[in-house]
Amino acid sequence: MNNNKLIAEFMGWTPCDPNDSTMYANPKTGALYSSDCDMRFHTSWDWLMPVANEIIKSRDEQNADWDLTNLKYALCTTNIELVYDAVVEFIKAYNDDSRTQNN
Repeated sequence: MNNNKLIAEFMGWTPCDPNDSTMYANPKTGALYSSDCDMRFHTSWDWLMPVANEIIKSRDEQNADWDLTNLKYALCTTNIELVYDAVVEFIKAYNDDSRTQNN
């Protein structure tokens, strides 16, 4: 479930304890979630769709030239596994690009 942690961090969630990255706080609700068993990005549209929306909204706000072809295709299939994989793929690429630009 490391990918759920990846998604949570992309969405601005923070580990509750800097020495233990298994419990995360949702900044919008203050609720605490265990990355091992509570996060549902991989099984719930209610969790995953805000992430896809944030990706698309961020691209538009930043006028970025991000390739969202895989995410858009996955959304059209309505297959949650494909959408989850596309979100994870995007976030990994986004994080790699951010690290490259900061170096």
